[in-house]
Amino acid sequence: MKSTFIRFLHLKEVLSGHQVDAEIDLTAQKLLEVVSLRHSNHKALTVTDAMQLQSIASPATLHRKLSTLLETGYVEFAFEGTNRRTKYIHPTAKTDAYFDALGQVLKESLT
Repeated sequence: MKSTFIRFLHLKEVLSGHQVDAEIDLTAQKLLEVVSLRHSNHKALTVTDAMQLQSIASPATLHRKLSTLLETGYVEFAFEGTNRRTKYIHPTAKTDAYFDALGQVLKESLT
């Protein structure tokens, strides 16, 4: 019998036809996960904060991946208040749709 996690991985592979896998790689996906988690906790990640996530990749790689996420429409930058020097990273509706699809895969793996 397959474990639930293995079943989830199998179903996630089926989802790999989803556009996100063609648009961004695993490093960018991990960065997107961190951005989304922080945003959901009402503690939006700044670009400076993102550059310090060395457990994911080097700052130069993180900068490239952040640019990719911005260009593909998974994140957007925003300023808060009158401070125009600090850019905050926010997930977009496209990100929500991706995580909704993953959530459906997770539900299917539990049945």
